[in-house]
Amino acid sequence: MTMHEGRRHGPRVIHTAQALVDEVVEVDALPARGGNAVAQSYARYAGGAVNILVAAARSGADAVLAGAVGTGANGDLVRAALAAEGVVVSSPPVPDLDTGICFVMVETSAERTFVTTQGAERRVTVESLATAAPVDGDLVCVSGFSLVGLTRDPLLAWLDALDRRVVVVLDPGAAFADLTDELREQVLGRTTVWTSNAHEAAQLTGRSDPAAATVAVAARLPAGAVAVVRDGPRGCWVLEAGAGRSVVDGAPTYLPGFPQEAVDTNGAGDTHTGVLVACRAGGADWATAARRANAAGAIKVTRRGPATAPTAAEIDDFLAAQEA
Repeated sequence: MTMHEGRRHGPRVIHTAQALVDEVVEVDALPARGGNAVAQSYARYAGGAVNILVAAARSGADAVLAGAVGTGANGDLVRAALAAEGVVVSSPPVPDLDTGICFVMVETSAERTFVTTQGAERRVTVESLATAAPVDGDLVCVSGFSLVGLTRDPLLAWLDALDRRVVVVLDPGAAFADLTDELREQVLGRTTVWTSNAHEAAQLTGRSDPAAATVAVAARLPAGAVAVVRDGPRGCWVLEAGAGRSVVDGAPTYLPGFPQEAVDTNGAGDTHTGVLVACRAGGADWATAARRANAAGAIKVTRRGPATAPTAAEIDDFLAAQEA
């Protein structure tokens, strides 16, 4: 099966966040402040929201970028990377401004450190986001990093006007913890799916145990919403919210991970999210979607580069080998 076979016409995966260009260097270790390091390699990739969209497309989803893309070498790279996967860019190009970069330093341990610039990807408007035209059942992905700066107000205004039957998927990122309580509650009240790592869930809930944090996150979401909390190579926890906010029925479901020897963790969480929402768009239940997402993340960390998610067939083969 090729990466585009199985593409379907049904719920779409729409991303509203920043598509950037990752400039990646591999170093033995980060230099001390004011020091110097020699890179073993340098590469330039389309990244940011591209990672999730590529992962979703390779798992069969119809994927759309509603975020802004600039005009210049960086914007061209983003558009080309998405087009190669059949991902549609719905918003018009931002004139006279290029897309920004994320400078990524990857250490031998596979840990990564980021420095990000801001460019055309921050110039979204209510009108540019509306070009994605989400409908009942579509999954609209929102990043916590879009809830600060120039993107915050147009994104919030657009989300507020969305049909309530549109599924809003929140990837809070590190930025969510720094929002005001009022803004956090506003966003949580419109969230259908929370997907984060354990640290981000702990920042919201104060619970360091991933299972307990999953329960606490679900209690902050509307009725019927779902909390997914990743615990690195150990897997993830999934819990559907109960009859109302602060009411959670049952215990979270644990989906074990598939630990691998990692060479690059950049984009692993994005790969997990992209496969999770693509499988859900394809009709899978949450446990099945999360298991496939765990497998996709395990495959991704064995590959260099951020947007190196596996195809659906590769996930099938990986899971079959685990069961053999």
